[in-house]
Amino acid sequence: MRNTAFPVFTHHVGVVVPLDRANVDTDQIIPKQFLKSIKRTGFGENLFDSWRYLDEGSIGKTDRVINPAFILNDPRYKDASILLARRNFGCGSSREHAVWAILQFGFRCVLAPSYADIFYNNSFNNGLLPVELEESIIDRLFIEASQSSPTTVSVDLPQQTIRSSAGIEATFDIDSTRKQRLLSGMDNIALTLEHKSLIEDFEVEHKQQMPWLFSD
Repeated sequence: MRNTAFPVFTHHVGVVVPLDRANVDTDQIIPKQFLKSIKRTGFGENLFDSWRYLDEGSIGKTDRVINPAFILNDPRYKDASILLARRNFGCGSSREHAVWAILQFGFRCVLAPSYADIFYNNSFNNGLLPVELEESIIDRLFIEASQSSPTTVSVDLPQQTIRSSAGIEATFDIDSTRKQRLLSGMDNIALTLEHKSLIEDFEVEHKQQMPWLFSD
Protein backbone atom coordinates (compact mmCIF):
# COMPACT_ATOMS: atom_id res chain seq x y z
CA MET A 1 0.00 0.00 0.00
CA ARG A 2 1.37 3.40 -0.97
CA ASN A 3 2.22 5.88 1.77
CA THR A 4 0.15 8.86 0.62
CA ALA A 5 0.73 12.23 2.28
CA PHE A 6 -2.60 13.90 1.38
CA PRO A 7 -5.91 13.03 -0.35
CA VAL A 8 -5.54 12.15 -4.03
CA PHE A 9 -6.74 14.89 -6.38
CA THR A 10 -8.31 13.73 -9.64
CA HIS A 11 -11.66 15.41 -10.26
CA HIS A 12 -13.27 17.96 -7.96
CA VAL A 13 -16.57 19.85 -8.15
CA GLY A 14 -17.11 22.66 -5.69
CA VAL A 15 -18.73 26.00 -4.93
CA VAL A 16 -16.51 28.96 -5.84
CA VAL A 17 -15.90 31.90 -3.51
CA PRO A 18 -14.65 35.06 -5.31
CA LEU A 19 -11.84 36.85 -3.43
CA ASP A 20 -11.56 39.93 -5.62
CA ARG A 21 -8.17 41.21 -4.45
CA ALA A 22 -4.80 41.15 -6.22
CA ASN A 23 -1.44 40.57 -4.52
CA VAL A 24 -2.90 38.69 -1.55
CA ASP A 25 0.16 37.91 0.57
CA THR A 26 0.82 35.08 3.00
CA ASP A 27 0.46 37.32 6.07
CA GLN A 28 -3.05 38.15 4.92
CA ILE A 29 -3.74 34.46 4.33
CA ILE A 30 -2.52 33.45 7.81
CA PRO A 31 -1.29 36.31 10.04
CA LYS A 32 2.05 35.98 11.82
CA GLN A 33 0.64 35.67 15.36
CA PHE A 34 -0.75 32.24 14.46
CA LEU A 35 2.62 30.83 13.38
CA LYS A 36 3.70 30.14 16.97
CA SER A 37 1.97 26.76 17.09
CA ILE A 38 4.30 23.76 16.76
CA LYS A 39 1.49 21.70 15.21
CA ARG A 40 0.54 21.48 11.54
CA THR A 41 -3.19 21.61 12.30
CA GLY A 42 -5.73 24.21 13.40
CA PHE A 43 -4.78 26.98 10.97
CA GLY A 44 -8.04 26.92 8.98
CA GLU A 45 -10.00 28.77 11.63
CA ASN A 46 -7.66 31.74 11.23
CA LEU A 47 -7.56 31.86 7.42
CA PHE A 48 -7.77 35.53 6.30
CA ASP A 49 -8.19 36.33 10.01
CA SER A 50 -7.80 40.12 9.81
CA TRP A 51 -10.46 40.22 7.08
CA ARG A 52 -12.90 37.66 8.50
CA TYR A 53 -13.04 39.24 11.96
CA LEU A 54 -13.36 42.77 13.33
CA ASP A 55 -11.29 42.07 16.46
CA GLU A 56 -7.66 41.04 16.80
CA GLY A 57 -7.17 37.30 16.99
CA SER A 58 -4.68 35.18 18.89
CA ILE A 59 -4.03 31.46 19.33
CA GLY A 60 -6.86 29.85 21.27
CA LYS A 61 -9.17 32.86 21.17
CA THR A 62 -12.69 31.70 20.29
CA ASP A 63 -14.97 34.65 21.12
CA ARG A 64 -14.60 36.59 17.87
CA VAL A 65 -16.45 39.45 16.19
CA ILE A 66 -17.41 38.41 12.65
CA ASN A 67 -16.95 40.86 9.78
CA PRO A 68 -20.22 40.51 7.81
CA ALA A 69 -18.78 42.42 4.84
CA PHE A 70 -16.04 39.87 4.09
CA ILE A 71 -16.85 37.45 1.29
CA LEU A 72 -16.03 34.24 3.22
CA ASN A 73 -18.66 35.19 5.80
CA ASP A 74 -21.39 35.41 3.16
CA PRO A 75 -23.80 32.47 3.72
CA ARG A 76 -23.88 31.86 -0.04
CA TYR A 77 -20.31 30.57 0.13
CA LYS A 78 -20.41 28.56 3.36
CA ASP A 79 -19.74 25.31 1.48
CA ALA A 80 -17.13 26.72 -0.91
CA SER A 81 -14.17 24.48 -1.72
CA ILE A 82 -12.66 26.44 -4.64
CA LEU A 83 -11.05 29.85 -4.11
CA LEU A 84 -11.14 32.33 -6.99
CA ALA A 85 -8.39 34.95 -6.74
CA ARG A 86 -6.57 37.66 -8.66
CA ARG A 87 -2.96 37.88 -9.88
CA ASN A 88 0.12 37.20 -7.75
CA PHE A 89 -1.77 35.20 -5.15
CA GLY A 90 0.35 34.00 -2.22
CA CYS A 91 3.10 36.61 -2.43
CA GLY A 92 5.10 37.71 0.60
CA SER A 93 7.01 35.51 3.04
CA SER A 94 7.53 31.81 2.33
CA ARG A 95 5.37 30.40 5.13
CA GLU A 96 3.99 26.96 4.32
CA HIS A 97 1.28 27.67 6.89
CA ALA A 98 -0.55 29.68 4.21
CA VAL A 99 -1.26 26.54 2.20
CA TRP A 100 -2.13 24.59 5.37
CA ALA A 101 -4.69 27.25 6.35
CA ILE A 102 -6.35 27.21 2.92
CA LEU A 103 -6.60 23.41 2.92
CA GLN A 104 -7.76 23.17 6.52
CA PHE A 105 -10.51 25.72 5.86
CA GLY A 106 -11.86 23.32 3.23
CA PHE A 107 -10.45 24.49 -0.10
CA ARG A 108 -8.99 21.93 -2.52
CA CYS A 109 -8.23 24.28 -5.41
CA VAL A 110 -7.35 27.91 -6.18
CA LEU A 111 -8.06 29.58 -9.53
CA ALA A 112 -5.95 32.66 -10.35
CA PRO A 113 -4.05 34.31 -13.22
CA SER A 114 -0.69 33.95 -11.42
CA TYR A 115 0.92 32.89 -8.13
CA ALA A 116 4.03 33.68 -6.13
CA ASP A 117 6.59 30.96 -6.85
CA ILE A 118 7.09 29.69 -3.29
CA PHE A 119 3.36 29.52 -2.57
CA TYR A 120 2.87 27.69 -5.89
CA ASN A 121 5.51 25.08 -4.98
CA ASN A 122 4.19 24.67 -1.44
CA SER A 123 0.72 24.00 -2.81
CA PHE A 124 1.83 20.88 -4.68
CA ASN A 125 3.79 19.66 -1.66
CA ASN A 126 0.59 19.70 0.43
CA GLY A 127 -2.17 18.60 -1.94
CA LEU A 128 -3.61 21.97 -3.00
CA LEU A 129 -4.13 22.47 -6.74
CA PRO A 130 -3.25 26.02 -7.92
CA VAL A 131 -4.81 26.39 -11.36
CA GLU A 132 -3.39 29.18 -13.49
CA LEU A 133 -5.87 30.59 -16.01
CA GLU A 134 -5.87 33.47 -18.47
CA GLU A 135 -6.99 36.73 -16.89
CA SER A 136 -9.94 36.97 -19.28
CA ILE A 137 -11.25 33.61 -18.00
CA ILE A 138 -10.75 34.71 -14.39
CA ASP A 139 -12.70 37.91 -15.12
CA ARG A 140 -15.62 35.89 -16.50
CA LEU A 141 -15.56 33.56 -13.50
CA PHE A 142 -15.68 36.53 -11.12
CA ILE A 143 -18.76 37.86 -12.88
CA GLU A 144 -20.44 34.45 -12.67
CA ALA A 145 -19.41 33.81 -9.05
CA SER A 146 -20.74 37.19 -7.91
CA GLN A 147 -24.33 36.43 -8.92
CA SER A 148 -27.03 35.64 -6.37
CA SER A 149 -26.82 31.89 -6.90
CA PRO A 150 -23.55 30.11 -6.01
CA THR A 151 -21.36 29.05 -8.89
CA THR A 152 -19.82 25.60 -9.04
CA VAL A 153 -16.74 24.66 -11.02
CA SER A 154 -15.66 21.21 -12.10
CA VAL A 155 -11.89 20.74 -12.10
CA ASP A 156 -10.55 17.75 -14.03
CA LEU A 157 -6.86 17.31 -13.28
CA PRO A 158 -6.16 14.36 -15.64
CA GLN A 159 -7.67 16.31 -18.56
CA GLN A 160 -6.41 19.66 -17.23
CA THR A 161 -9.76 21.38 -17.75
CA ILE A 162 -12.24 23.46 -15.76
CA ARG A 163 -15.92 23.99 -16.46
CA SER A 164 -18.28 26.30 -14.57
CA SER A 165 -21.98 25.74 -13.97
CA ALA A 166 -22.72 28.53 -16.48
CA GLY A 167 -20.64 26.83 -19.15
CA ILE A 168 -17.31 28.67 -18.94
CA GLU A 169 -14.63 26.22 -20.08
CA ALA A 170 -10.86 26.45 -20.09
CA THR A 171 -7.75 24.32 -20.13
CA PHE A 172 -4.71 24.85 -17.92
CA ASP A 173 -1.05 23.90 -18.03
CA ILE A 174 0.70 22.01 -15.26
CA ASP A 175 4.11 20.42 -14.90
CA SER A 176 3.81 16.65 -15.38
CA THR A 177 5.75 15.83 -12.20
CA ARG A 178 3.60 18.12 -10.06
CA LYS A 179 0.48 16.75 -11.69
CA GLN A 180 1.49 13.19 -10.87
CA ARG A 181 2.22 14.21 -7.30
CA LEU A 182 -1.39 15.33 -6.81
CA LEU A 183 -2.82 12.34 -8.69
CA SER A 184 -0.89 9.98 -6.41
CA GLY A 185 -1.34 11.98 -3.19
CA MET A 186 2.40 11.88 -2.54
CA ASP A 187 4.72 14.64 -1.33
CA ASN A 188 8.53 14.61 -1.62
CA ILE A 189 8.94 12.42 1.46
CA ALA A 190 6.38 9.89 0.29
CA LEU A 191 7.99 9.77 -3.15
CA THR A 192 11.38 9.17 -1.54
CA LEU A 193 9.97 6.34 0.58
CA GLU A 194 8.90 4.63 -2.64
CA HIS A 195 12.62 3.81 -2.98
CA LYS A 196 13.13 2.76 0.64
CA SER A 197 14.61 -0.65 -0.21
CA LEU A 198 17.14 0.91 -2.62
CA ILE A 199 18.14 3.47 0.01
CA GLU A 200 18.61 0.75 2.63
CA ASP A 201 20.69 -1.34 0.20
CA PHE A 202 22.89 1.68 -0.51
CA GLU A 203 23.42 2.33 3.20
CA VAL A 204 24.48 -1.28 3.80
CA GLU A 205 26.93 -1.20 0.88
CA HIS A 206 28.23 2.22 1.88
CA LYS A 207 28.93 1.00 5.42
CA GLN A 208 30.80 -2.02 4.09
CA GLN A 209 32.95 0.06 1.74
CA MET A 210 33.75 2.83 4.23
CA PRO A 211 33.36 1.37 7.73
CA TRP A 212 35.52 4.10 9.30
CA LEU A 213 32.76 6.61 8.66
CA PHE A 214 30.43 4.66 10.94
CA SER A 215 32.78 3.86 13.82
CA ASP A 216 31.78 5.02 17.33
